[in-house]
Amino acid sequence: MAMTKISGSRFESVIPIRPSDIDSNQHVHNTAYLESGLAARYDQMKRCYKMSMDEFVEKGWGWWIRKSYIEYKRSLKLGDTARVRTWVEEYDKSRVMVHFEIYENSENWISAAGSLEYVFIDLAKNKPIHIPPEVIERYSV
Repeated sequence: MAMTKISGSRFESVIPIRPSDIDSNQHVHNTAYLESGLAARYDQMKRCYKMSMDEFVEKGWGWWIRKSYIEYKRSLKLGDTARVRTWVEEYDKSRVMVHFEIYENSENWISAAGSLEYVFIDLAKNKPIHIPPEVIERYSV
């Protein structure tokens, strides 16, 4: 099914690299990149889209990750700070495609880039539902 394009804004969050993010090769473990993207989205939902995850939960709504894609370009290490840029690029009746880039903040080089496909769900039924117009409107800023 074709998705509808959105020309939404790009937002950024700064995420510190924690000691628990480091793997045995002394760089950020691949799962920490996904966690950084999720932390940035959580921050940006409240700060930038003016609809926090708590508001979604209060309404009985949630988001499941259906697909994730990450291309690793350059390692982050302990002491680095990640700057995570995300944007909503397209949606359909129950899915949203969020793209992201993770930068090493002080050097401004891309460490990883990718996308997350979310499915909008009814938390009580644990089933996909149509995204309400108010959510699409907020995500279109």
